[in-house]
Formats: sequence, structure tokens, C-alpha cells
Amino acid sequence: HMYDLSIWTVLLLALAAGSAGWVDAVSGGGGLLQLPALFIALPAGSEVNALATNKLSSIFGTATAARTYIKHLTPDWKTALPMASVAFAFSALGATTAHAVPTKYFGTAIVIALAIVWIWTLMNPLMGAESNMRSSGGTRHYAVAIFVGAIIGFYDGIFGPGTGSFRLIALVGLLGYSFLSASSAAKIVNLGTNAAALIVFGFSGSILWTLGLLMAVCNIGGAYFGARTAIRRGSPFVRLVFLGIVAILIVRMLCRRHSGCGG
Repeated sequence: HMYDLSIWTVLLLALAAGSAGWVDAVSGGGGLLQLPALFIALPAGSEVNALATNKLSSIFGTATAARTYIKHLTPDWKTALPMASVAFAFSALGATTAHAVPTKYFGTAIVIALAIVWIWTLMNPLMGAESNMRSSGGTRHYAVAIFVGAIIGFYDGIFGPGTGSFRLIALVGLLGYSFLSASSAAKIVNLGTNAAALIVFGFSGSILWTLGLLMAVCNIGGAYFGARTAIRRGSPFVRLVFLGIVAILIVRMLCRRHSGCGG
């Protein structure tokens, strides 16, 4: 059921999905726009439906962005595929245990982690300007990639906010990718975690299919243009969008902890 959503609410959700697709394709973090919009639009008590419908819409956008990136710059498959597989498994694990873990402690830890990531990115303007692969192709490179895939996959399944930002910065900071190639590899890993969460939500019957597919169409459009913009404007642009999105994420999460301003 679509609930009883007005045409304006549906249009607002469509707009949020389009913008989310764009942001997600450039730097990750589209959930910042799409998920709160769903929480506001759907009646109280349907949070799981909002989470599930958000995943349905995003997976189409992620697939579109991945395809656009792959056509223009070859991702590092040898790293992205094992990372995506591990992330898939751990995301399913996270989604399954989500209800058993008190997420109230997550908030503080994540705000601190994001603040560190933000300051570090700001202070290192050359980081991620171009690929500078650390121990490329060596055992350490794959070990780090798989470890990152597992941790971030589990986190994505269990909680989620900021996953895209953490994944991007791990690829840039720990593995030495440029922001642009990191964004391209991140999309492939993201497909894995989204698919796992979708399967879990699908079995529990939480997805609002009509609304989700309508939003998916807008998300696809946004993702296509976002990926093209990132490819055309390169790593400095991706870095700027990344800094902007992480700043908004920090402010939003702090707001929610104190007084719940706007959400």
C-alpha cells in the first residue's frame, strides 16, 4: 500500500530521490536526503518501511552510477569484487542483528569518527587528488580492502548513516585511491551491501514497492547525471562534495542528539 500520500508528498519524495541519486553518485551520502524525507512522509511506526523503501530506490541509482563510472574509467575489479562480496555477507549479518543492538551508543561514536574524517580531509588537500596506491596488489592491500569491506558492510546493515563517507575515505586514505576512482569502486561495493539489506527487508515484507519504484526512477536520473559530473570535473570536485555532505551529516546527527531539530 502507498499509505494515503498526497500528490505533493509524492513529488517531494521524487525530488529527494533525484537529489539523493546525484549526491550518492558523486561522493556517497544520498541517504541523507532520501531517508529523512521518507521518515517525514510516512506515518509514525513505519520506520522499517522507510528504511526498506530507501534501499530499493538507492540500489537502482547505485547500479546506474556504477555502470556510468565503469564505461568511463575502469574500476579496480580485483579490489572491488572481493570487497563487495565480503560487504554483502556482513551487511546481511548486520541487518539481521539490527534489532538486537542498542543503537543509541552509535550516534556519539559516529559523529566523532565523521568529524575526524572531515578535519583530516580538509587538512590534506592533496590526499586523493590522484591515485597513489599503497602496496598496490600486495597481500596487505587486499587484507585491508577485505577488512574495510567487512566492517563497513556490517555497519551499513545495522545502522547506516555515513556509510558512503566512511567507504570513500577508507578507499582514499587507507588504500590510496584518488577520490574519483574511489567513488567508482565504492559504487560496486555499495551494490553488494544494498542488495544484502534489500533481500533481508524483502523477506520481511517491509518494502513499499509502488513508492520505492517510483523513487527509483528519479534516483536513476540523479545518479546518471551525478556520475557524469564527477567524471567530467574529477577528484577535486568529488572531494568538495564529500566535505559538504560530511559536514551536513555531522550537523544533522548532532541535532538529533540534542533536541531533535529537523529530524
